[in-house]
Amino acid sequence: MTLPSALSLRAQSVPAPRAVSRLGRLFGRGRGAETLATAQGGAADGFGGPGILAVAGLKKSYGARTVVHDAGLTVRNGEAVGLLGPNGAGKTTIFYMITGLVSADRGTISLDGYEITRLPMYQRARLGIGYLPQEASIFRGLNVEDNIRAVLEVVEPDRKARERKLDSLLDEFNITRLRKSPSIALSGGERRRCEIARALASSPSFMLLDEPFAGIDPIAVGDIQELVMHLKGRGIGVLITDHNVRETLGLIDRAYIVHSGRILTEGTPDEIVANEDVRRLYLGEDFRL
Repeated sequence: MTLPSALSLRAQSVPAPRAVSRLGRLFGRGRGAETLATAQGGAADGFGGPGILAVAGLKKSYGARTVVHDAGLTVRNGEAVGLLGPNGAGKTTIFYMITGLVSADRGTISLDGYEITRLPMYQRARLGIGYLPQEASIFRGLNVEDNIRAVLEVVEPDRKARERKLDSLLDEFNITRLRKSPSIALSGGERRRCEIARALASSPSFMLLDEPFAGIDPIAVGDIQELVMHLKGRGIGVLITDHNVRETLGLIDRAYIVHSGRILTEGTPDEIVANEDVRRLYLGEDFRL
């Protein structure tokens, strides 16, 4: 889980002990083990199910303005789903309600059939929802291996197991050669690899990617696409929101299109591109994959 966003640690120079301490507070270390049912307060009465992140009837208003109306979607383990739409459509608000950054006025969010709608972000993280923010969330004061170790020291009490997991993640994301490199010296693609490796240190079942293609060069675009495919191969469900429509549609299994605060339609990339309303309101008539 890329946890620093919730703690306002984005791109800060944080010494290792402070990083571990803050991550410990985010995960609730010292509170004791919680079962899923205890954390949620019960199952969501047939809504969603095992291996599913499900959303239904979400509504959000700011004052008299309703920005999200009755939104719903599902993401299953091992699939990549896009949440797309024009600026101001409400997709970012829906995305942030799922992460826990924004509270929902109404509606239900469930993970594996258990309701998590009212849980704070740190509890959603403990239950398996990872979040990678658009902004750089790496600990700038740490090298690559210590960035990953900072999370492992919170979630894995056994030192030898931590080091095995660290070596495995470094190898898995092809950043072993960079393990001693200062994080501020990494390229955009290398930084993303480090952030995702760190996110996987907490063993999430779903990963929420906020604008993963923003601000990266064309070479790094291929890296991000490869990483998303890798997450799917691990059985992790991926939800992506991004303004780079072509790149996103090129790697997802399904997409939800948001317009004027409502889910306009849902379908495969080919179905989305062929939809007349989507072309008229969002993609444009000349859009091609």
